[in-house]
Amino acid sequence: MKQYNNDRTAAKYSCSYSQVYSWVRKYDRQGTDGLNDNRGHHKAEEDLTDNEKLEREIKRLKEELRRKEIEVKFLKKLSELGRGR
Repeated sequence: MKQYNNDRTAAKYSCSYSQVYSWVRKYDRQGTDGLNDNRGHHKAEEDLTDNEKLEREIKRLKEELRRKEIEVKFLKKLSELGRGR
């Protein structure tokens, strides 16, 4: 298993050691999908109004854009490190 400093992370984010430990275990097992909060009621796609469907699509696209922006920043940084900057 990877080495983590859960004590420092818990102090930094003002949460308990056990909460950080739980997050780390979920991440190790399922990656970022394991960190999703799946609590709450979710309507089936066919039960949504047109407006709700559009809101879901906007939210999905914003999240996709955010991930792409992070990926671009990561690749730029990786390229800089490869050139020895």
